[in-house]
Amino acid sequence: MTTPPSASPAAHEARIHDIGYRRYSGQRLGTLYARRSLFVHSLRGAYGLGRSARSKVLPFGLFAIMAMPAVVSVAVATTVGLDELPIGYTEYPLFMQPIVGLYLALAAPHMVSLDLRHKTIPLYFSRPIDARDYVAAKFASLTAALFLFTAIPITIAYVGGLLAELGFTTQTEDFTQGLVFAAVFSVFHAGIALLTSALTPRRGFGVAAVMAILTIPYFAVSAVQVIATEQGNDGTVGWIGLASPGSLMDGLQSAFLGGTSQFPDNVEVTGAAAPAYVLVVLALTALSYVLLVRRYRKVGL
Repeated sequence: MTTPPSASPAAHEARIHDIGYRRYSGQRLGTLYARRSLFVHSLRGAYGLGRSARSKVLPFGLFAIMAMPAVVSVAVATTVGLDELPIGYTEYPLFMQPIVGLYLALAAPHMVSLDLRHKTIPLYFSRPIDARDYVAAKFASLTAALFLFTAIPITIAYVGGLLAELGFTTQTEDFTQGLVFAAVFSVFHAGIALLTSALTPRRGFGVAAVMAILTIPYFAVSAVQVIATEQGNDGTVGWIGLASPGSLMDGLQSAFLGGTSQFPDNVEVTGAAAPAYVLVVLALTALSYVLLVRRYRKVGL
């Protein structure tokens, strides 16, 4: 008959300690609260709020540059006695496209690349949100951030125009069209910038990719449009403008929102090309959103 081995001295000294862990018994706020919290956190991060003072320098510096032409145009209109502002409300985001591009290249990778790099996406999706909730919150936050970035300078110009007595009815109508364009501009560019940034966990690569996708096609399209104009093919200029984000927005605002086209010789978008701009903007925005959801369903596994 065998006897059981005697317990080791360590077993006699074993203790169970209460270190304070307990189950959460408070209110569970659910998916809507989590999505709203992610939206607010991302929106604040787009302007460096809640971070160090150093993180606020670039976004607020770019915003100051973005607003400066509005202040200057109001001062010029008031001093010289112009009947209208030098820069139209719908044309303002297009006039400041380089600054808008820099801001998007700063904000979009910060919103998504760090989560990819540090592999925190599965933690987000553990509960209570999924890929659709994450993408909806990020998409809405970058859209809101870019809308503030473009709409506040337009509002400054509008207030200045009223103070300069440029005409309440005309200014209000143009200002409303400017806000509509700023909203469309923000949704469209937010989708492109987020999708581009979500393809890489490297923030630096994301910055370069966003700048490239917003600038290279625009300059290429502008060059081709100049050639078409010089050859007398003004009818093709509008169709060529469908090939880049910047020219796409330019054609949209000139065709439907009363703005002046920045195409060579100020060629207007007319005929069948005009509704094509609306369809392409809607299609690219929807495609960006769908591809973002598919991307995060994969990385969330």
